[in-house]
Amino acid sequence: MTALAARLLRHRAGPSAATLLALIAGVMILVAMGTLVESGLRFRPEPRLWAAADLVVASRTVSHTFQEFGGETTTSTVALPEGGTVDAALVDRIRRLPGVAAVSGDDRVLIGSTDVVGHGWATYAFTGRPIAAGAAPAADDEVLADSRLGVVPGDHVDLVVGGVGQPYRVSGTADTGTAAVFFTDAQAARLSAHPGRVDAVGVRLAPGVDRATVGDAVRATAAAAGATTYAGSDRGQVEQAANLTAAGLLVEAGSAFGGYVVLLIVFVVAGTIGLSVRHRRRDLALLRAIAATPGQVRRMLTAEAALLALVGAAVGVPAGLSAARWVHGELVDRGFVPADFPMSGGLFTVPAAVGTAVLVAVLAALVAGRRVTGIRPTEALGEIAVEPRGGGRVRLVAGGLTLVAAVSSGAFVLGGGGPTAALAGAVGMLYLFVIAVALLAPRINAAAARLLTPVLPRIWRVSGYLAAANLRANARGMATVLTALVLSVGFGGSVWFLQTNLERQTVAQSGAGTRAERVLVAPGGLPPEAVREVRELAGVRAATGVRRTQVVVRSFDGIEPVAAQAVDPDGITGTMDLDVREGNLADLGADTVALSATQASASGWHVGDQAELWLGDGTPVRLRVVAVYRRGLGFGDVTLADRTVLGHTAGAADDEILVRAGPDADAGLAAWSARHPGSEVLDAAARTRLISADLAFGAWLNRLLIGVLVGYAALAAATTMVSAALARRRELALLRLVGLTRRQVRAMVHAEQAGLLGTAVLIGATIAALTLGAIVNALTGSPIPYVPPLGWVAVLGGTTLLALATTVLPVRRLLRVPPVDHIGIRE
Repeated sequence: MTALAARLLRHRAGPSAATLLALIAGVMILVAMGTLVESGLRFRPEPRLWAAADLVVASRTVSHTFQEFGGETTTSTVALPEGGTVDAALVDRIRRLPGVAAVSGDDRVLIGSTDVVGHGWATYAFTGRPIAAGAAPAADDEVLADSRLGVVPGDHVDLVVGGVGQPYRVSGTADTGTAAVFFTDAQAARLSAHPGRVDAVGVRLAPGVDRATVGDAVRATAAAAGATTYAGSDRGQVEQAANLTAAGLLVEAGSAFGGYVVLLIVFVVAGTIGLSVRHRRRDLALLRAIAATPGQVRRMLTAEAALLALVGAAVGVPAGLSAARWVHGELVDRGFVPADFPMSGGLFTVPAAVGTAVLVAVLAALVAGRRVTGIRPTEALGEIAVEPRGGGRVRLVAGGLTLVAAVSSGAFVLGGGGPTAALAGAVGMLYLFVIAVALLAPRINAAAARLLTPVLPRIWRVSGYLAAANLRANARGMATVLTALVLSVGFGGSVWFLQTNLERQTVAQSGAGTRAERVLVAPGGLPPEAVREVRELAGVRAATGVRRTQVVVRSFDGIEPVAAQAVDPDGITGTMDLDVREGNLADLGADTVALSATQASASGWHVGDQAELWLGDGTPVRLRVVAVYRRGLGFGDVTLADRTVLGHTAGAADDEILVRAGPDADAGLAAWSARHPGSEVLDAAARTRLISADLAFGAWLNRLLIGVLVGYAALAAATTMVSAALARRRELALLRLVGLTRRQVRAMVHAEQAGLLGTAVLIGATIAALTLGAIVNALTGSPIPYVPPLGWVAVLGGTTLLALATTVLPVRRLLRVPPVDHIGIRE
């Protein structure tokens, strides 16, 4: 049957091309996205700073074990946002263990806003690399620098640490494997953002000792201090924070949207193949009538589908790999991924994508042909003459249950918290609605046809009468077209605008909540004494230092990091208005916390409760909730006092200082900025514009993923409607032979399309409004989502143009052929 399948495909170029196009695009998307996810999963960082260490002790993750509803216990683990630190006393405890030859604690020092990281000189011995030129730093104003920084011994470099710039002399250079500088141990300790704690501890074992026994002793000592011991290839997990973050981003993005992409491909491929098989019922019934067995027909259908999938894979795989390289380049250029992050070649992704395409195509063919292969040949010939009505009781019940699940799913997807969870939840909720529409489509079409029966003849007269009759008779046959249109409108009108709403609300909340007229910023942060000095300037009424960080909180399915800000509580109400709903922000102190309404709801906390959370370095704290505010998107879901995070963040500098002052303070602020090179005074409007630009820049990956979904949904609608239009040759030819003119036939098609498009737009817009409104309300508190003025015009107009172009143009082409040439053609 494979040879027959190949010959039939050659004679059915139109329907086959539509299915092939859907498969090519589907494989391309799967390969491109899968390659990114595979790169994140397969990334194994090699140790650089600790290349010569046998063991590395550090605290890089935090775990929490909780009990699920069914009684089972689950452990949730997340990476610490600030990297994590361990007690410096642990260095001496490990040094005293038998079999330990050398130990060093690393005081990691962040250098301004660059990618350069500083370390103490004692850790250099653990790199296992020689000094290329010069010598080790001997004074506090000297550093050894990595050769990739483009300096030579004797040069001077300005390094900003904790907002304070200081010149250093380059005493030597070396190839350390990363952009790093090495201070003297004493200077590194002074520059540390967390005195009394170290970033990691490197351990070298003595020759000839029982490595397993000594390793167990080190692990036990580290575990008692709440730290983890890394050995072998796992040592690299302590380093390369940027690459590890990039790997997590790729996996998170792929996990959030990968399943939905696969489901969308199932929708598209199954729809095009199902429509193609449906339009060939006459051929298949005739094959059954001339003694073809059901098994032979099924094998022929599956062979056709498999051949199309393999051809689609042959084109889609190279296109997907090229797309993955392009996306990787964009991610590097936009700062999402470091330039040295390794990309996989799709070793596992390509077979998985090809297998998925073949499996989906074959299963779709089997499902589509189950009816014509499951009844007697005479029944098959008789059944194709009359369009079956309805969709069956099972389909009706399944559609109703799915619709109920879609409506009720909002209560579950809204508890996820962050924008990524919101986007994934929106897509899931949308899919449930679309599945319900797909199951109920025959009955929806039939109901719409009955409603349109008295309307269409009044507008299109005879053509309208024929269109209404055709819609009633072909309610089940047009189910795939309705589903494709609803999918296109639903995607375009919901998830695309969700990102717009998040950005708009963030900017709006930040602008409305900033009472300060001026903002001080600096690329490397502002020095600790900056707030005090600014408050003493003439004309300044209030000044608040703000430090951006993250904390780890409990969520309904484990723990997760959330955005937080650490502020100086003194005069905070004079510089920012968080729109407090409950409690009093003036009570914020070292042992208290304020939460956004979204976070308070997600964690189940109220004013007066004790909130248990982890600071960015993994330190557990128990803080009393003193206020719940509305403007979480603009200022972070958690607001802490700066004393709470002191020593627990990677840097010691404030990111910005909000200044409440009149015009008479401008001269003093300008003079202060001039004394601190790199700092800048902005007005509130300029700060809002920068926030808007940063949000748009950071949302690029989300927009790319959403664009892929929307684009593929539009492709689904286009291929489905083209296939449906081309399959009407005999029908249109028969109408022309019985007396209808070309103009009347075209008007009939226009009337049908208007009725079907109106139904799809109404349902799709309703689904989009429900999905978008529910999630935007949960994240922003706004009951009415924002849609750009031309947004709905673009969605509805684009869908209308797409529907007309993919239906009217093919029909016009069919009408140019004499009807006698089409009346005897196979369906």
